[in-house]
Amino acid sequence: MNRPPPALLQTPGFAHYALKWSPFHGNRLVLASSANFGLVGNGRLHLVSLIPGPGGLPTIKLDKYFETQDGLYDVAWSEVHENQVVTASGDGSIRMWDIMLNDLAIAAWHEHTREVLSVDWSNVKKDTFASASWDGNIKVWTPDRPRSLLTLQAHSSCVYSALFSPHHPDILASCSTDGTVKIFDLRAPAYASNTNSYTKPLSAAALTVPASGSEVLSLDWNKYKTFTIACGGVDKTIKVWDCRMIKMGETGLVGGACETTLLGHEYAVKKVQWSPHHGDLLASASYDMTCRVWNTMPVAPVSQLVYIHDGHTEFVAGCAWSLYEEGFLASCGWDGRLALYRPI
Repeated sequence: MNRPPPALLQTPGFAHYALKWSPFHGNRLVLASSANFGLVGNGRLHLVSLIPGPGGLPTIKLDKYFETQDGLYDVAWSEVHENQVVTASGDGSIRMWDIMLNDLAIAAWHEHTREVLSVDWSNVKKDTFASASWDGNIKVWTPDRPRSLLTLQAHSSCVYSALFSPHHPDILASCSTDGTVKIFDLRAPAYASNTNSYTKPLSAAALTVPASGSEVLSLDWNKYKTFTIACGGVDKTIKVWDCRMIKMGETGLVGGACETTLLGHEYAVKKVQWSPHHGDLLASASYDMTCRVWNTMPVAPVSQLVYIHDGHTEFVAGCAWSLYEEGFLASCGWDGRLALYRPI
């Protein structure tokens, strides 16, 4: 198959950690970026638009950027306001921006005590977003309140990501340095009715999946299969879990059946994302400087590995499928490069 060369945008001096497509406009993206590879220094929120171009791929245009005092590690679009995004910062803060305004954030929250690594806006309960932090906590927010709605003491160590289920408004999954994926039901009571006995704290996971013997850096819910989750991490593998296969353990429900293990990355897997258009198509970004596309349910003799993009020259930290244009995939990395291509 002859594919056109990727469309590229270079932003010198800033390493990209995450990118997100707008849920309202198919030609708009945002990038969360940090100076000095996120180790020290400022951050930037880049607003990018796509202009139709020849060969089936658009031209990428940098519209504007917002400066921050600390590095940015993640970004999420509002599901209720087309011009608003929230960012996760290295100073422990979460900020909301209106991309039609200039310079200053329109809201800020600072409850986390360590770096915020993940923000996710629920596309089911659209007035709610979640944050995950190096402090081991997940917090749930609504933009109208100055304080978080609740705090989950989710893991004993760094939480790399926390994502709402695309199928249920009160189900949330997280992954951590402890090698587990945990699923939380936000409807669970913290105390038994009409008693003073402590029965099930909200911080107790509804299900714990022992996903890896090392750190799990990323996870994503399948958009078509209700309790199917993919995760990737330091062990260089990607695993697909059926979270319906459970049993009772000493601290609650544990389990999850590993349906598929995807091998091929040479270093840690930093990001996984299921396609919004195909239930068996998964993209991954890795420290091996590649972004890969996988078919998780191939029919022999078709290979599970569908495509490799090796155009980055540093760690690939983010990847995301276009929500509107089937087959468009974007990736970003520490080389300050945003790439857009058609892997399928």
